Amino acid sequence: MGSMLTRDYDTFAEEAKKICPNRVFTDYLRRYAYGIDASCYSYLPKVVVKPNNEAEVVELVLLANRCGTPVTFRAAGSSLSGQASSEDVLIVANDGFKYAHVLENGNAIRLSCGVIGSDANEKLAPYGKKIGPDPATITTALVGGIVNNNSSGMCCGTAQNSYKTIRSIRVVLADGTILDTSDRASVERFLTEKKHLVDQLVSLRKDIMADSELVDLINRKFKIKNTTGYSLNSLVDFEDIVDIINHLFVGSEGTLGFVSEVTYNCVDDAKYKGCGLLFFGKLTDASKAVVALAGMSRDVVVAAEMMDYLSLKSVQQLDEVPDFVRGIPEGTSCILFQSESNDEATLDKNLAYIQETLKDIPTVIPSLYSKDAAEYDKWWVIRKGLLPIAAGLRKPGTTVITEDVCFKIEDFTSGIEMITELFHKYGFVDSGIIFGHALSGNVHFIITPNFNDKTEMDNFTGLVKEMAERVSAVEGSVKAEHGTGRMVAPFVEMEWGKKAYAVNRKIKDIFDPSGLLNPDVMITDDPDIYKKNLKAMSDIDPLFNMCMECGFCEKNCPSRNLTLTPRQRISLLREEQRLLKDGNTEMAEELRKGYEYYGVDTCAACSMCSQLCPLGIDTAQIALSMRKINAKGASLAHAIYNNFNATINAARVGVTLGGVAGKIATKTLLAKISEDAHDFTGLTPYMPTTMPKANTYKLRNKRRPDFHKNVVYFSTCANRAFRQNQGYDDTRSLQQVFESLCEKAGYNVIYPPHIENLCCGLSFENYEDIDRQALADLTAALTKASEGGIYPIVIDHSACFNHAFKHIKGLQILDISEFLYSILPDLEVTKCNESVLVHKQCKVKVLGKQKYIELLARACTDKVFNIKSFACDGFAGQKGFFTPELNKCATKDLAAEVKEYGCTLGVSSSSTCEIGLGENGGIPFVSIAYLLDRCSTAKRK
Repeated sequence: MGSMLTRDYDTFAEEAKKICPNRVFTDYLRRYAYGIDASCYSYLPKVVVKPNNEAEVVELVLLANRCGTPVTFRAAGSSLSGQASSEDVLIVANDGFKYAHVLENGNAIRLSCGVIGSDANEKLAPYGKKIGPDPATITTALVGGIVNNNSSGMCCGTAQNSYKTIRSIRVVLADGTILDTSDRASVERFLTEKKHLVDQLVSLRKDIMADSELVDLINRKFKIKNTTGYSLNSLVDFEDIVDIINHLFVGSEGTLGFVSEVTYNCVDDAKYKGCGLLFFGKLTDASKAVVALAGMSRDVVVAAEMMDYLSLKSVQQLDEVPDFVRGIPEGTSCILFQSESNDEATLDKNLAYIQETLKDIPTVIPSLYSKDAAEYDKWWVIRKGLLPIAAGLRKPGTTVITEDVCFKIEDFTSGIEMITELFHKYGFVDSGIIFGHALSGNVHFIITPNFNDKTEMDNFTGLVKEMAERVSAVEGSVKAEHGTGRMVAPFVEMEWGKKAYAVNRKIKDIFDPSGLLNPDVMITDDPDIYKKNLKAMSDIDPLFNMCMECGFCEKNCPSRNLTLTPRQRISLLREEQRLLKDGNTEMAEELRKGYEYYGVDTCAACSMCSQLCPLGIDTAQIALSMRKINAKGASLAHAIYNNFNATINAARVGVTLGGVAGKIATKTLLAKISEDAHDFTGLTPYMPTTMPKANTYKLRNKRRPDFHKNVVYFSTCANRAFRQNQGYDDTRSLQQVFESLCEKAGYNVIYPPHIENLCCGLSFENYEDIDRQALADLTAALTKASEGGIYPIVIDHSACFNHAFKHIKGLQILDISEFLYSILPDLEVTKCNESVLVHKQCKVKVLGKQKYIELLARACTDKVFNIKSFACDGFAGQKGFFTPELNKCATKDLAAEVKEYGCTLGVSSSSTCEIGLGENGGIPFVSIAYLLDRCSTAKRK
């Protein structure tokens, strides 16, 4: 299919640049980076395009028709079976597709394909609702992928997946036609203009319904989870053409059209939940418990996850894991189940019934039951992170393969035994991991073969093929919820039989007769496609080698829509090593040079990626280490540090001159001039409109004989040089505000000796010797000021606090927000009417201290909102001046967020971040200290 396509990629790329300016990539670095996904496949697209809206997608599809270039639509790239891989044109529909609108008081929600599943649930939370699908990747997976894979997950089973909860879709067909099944006019137009397509579908349904044997097969196959092939049940379950199309596109994996929007009927998010964690000596005992749970009503138990011994062993290093799990006997397996209800008494009754039902199945450790979300959420972290965690423990050079099959519940125990037998037969018994959504009869397993070893390659192909044969033989699903993809496309006919497979091919032919959309996915003429283009995992630094490129990290990355994401940075390092190994030094050098900007210069080094990675991989370390290697001007850096006070004074003069210029030219004009100069030279700094003014306040200790509490205040170099950002009506320096708060709370303020010469070393982190010297000098000064650590030490910039906190031991070092929260009891706080947006600086989030600034804001006003549009603003110290595009990209949705919440003030604990936040958010961003000082007085005695 698709063999007649002309494949004129050059013309496509040139014309696509007119449709999507600056968003068409043909260079090797970005084609490779965007080509990687969470699957075990490695395909290099010829062209990558990032459309911003549906209209652009329509134009691209029409262009693809003219140029005969097959296209693949990509959402988050978290699919596991190769359905998002492409060697043709890859269309990445993510950032421009974020529309989300709650309907009917939470009973439905309309979502663009680029909305993250968990973000949709966040919008529905106030209504006590959620979307039905709940894949383990819901914090990463986009709606486009969830619908196109018919992803289910932990709790939704077959009752609340996309197929069961879809209300309408908006789709771009292979010829560029748009159909919105929620719009009567669109449907009527479609029925008229696409009568031939409609007639073919109606005829196909008629043929199926006339064949009782085929109808019976389809009904049986979809009683369990099944994503092998198309949703044939849509042609049996529905008669109305709109209902058929709605449901036929669920699980179609981008092979029938581009789903730009979907409307879901929402489900209840039960008020009360309870979970159980049960441990069994044998996997067969665990499977017996699963069968018992599966026999219960969904009103009693909504989920049961099974994990074998190697699964449990792989997660023993997680902090969330109960201590006793670290010493479980070999062979132990477990079940994690969940019950829920809107009535707590009913939940208690359910939990008691479950305990009673399972009491005769022997366990090796006392079972755990809990209704405490803080406790059972940790258990679910174990299960949800299992795939990437297990993948991270694989041997160097091996590739992660995750398979996903489903059995009828009466075959579940024998199915587990069959998979275990295959592990023994094909040599994966020591590394194969079995887990899955057991309540649905759905089993996942992981193997990690080395594809450089012919024996292991043969073992992999042998296992996959025999598994498909044996699962099909008992009417199981070769793919239950991960989608058909390339992994299972050759086995669709094996599972369904010739007659039903012919229906699958007919569906593809009706919607995509030219084979333009996602070739070799779902339908293929290549019986070996499942074992081609498998990822070869080149060895890199062990810190990053464990990455399986799942993409969990990407949501937090400030550069994700500018250059690269963390997993792309890691994958490019692997590719460079592969090229070098193959002797392709020219291409490896091209990647290395490009990496300087895409991988190093535009990495904020914020470590926010590590907060979402189940393995805690901190990709920031790549950029930090390379910056040290490439650092230039060491002699100048030494001169700056050795004359630090003069450097600070020069910075004050610089902004003072900016102020003089500002009297002649507007701040906006100066910003535009500096931006144009930066774009032209790449060297001159960008001057934001919110650039602060010079700080001339003299720092002197503030002591009163009646005060008996002391605090050491290390005001950082940025805050010593500059006053509060422009646009705020309080023109005092931060030091004055802090001193005011301390006076109200009864604290003496002590500045470290010779503070004018002190730096935490963060500004010199590329020069290790200067960094060490700065930390040593600071430690000595803080030790002296705090009288050996007796007094708390406050640092007024969170990035500097993080650096000092990590490297200076034996002293009580506090972020400014943490200290101010501690003195709240000493203040009389009167709430104001300010609507406040809280910025939680990335470096306090890394240390788990982000709660303090929000608590301070809530003490000052009832109208408090947290920034949700980014995890890091990308200002990253001097990068806001020398790589301003990073900050602008990260905060592009901030102004809309400010408008949505009606905020009038932003608070932060990073004066540099506040510059970019203020400029891009359109409201003043100031230190939280200003707000607290405005709302507080000394406590009456």
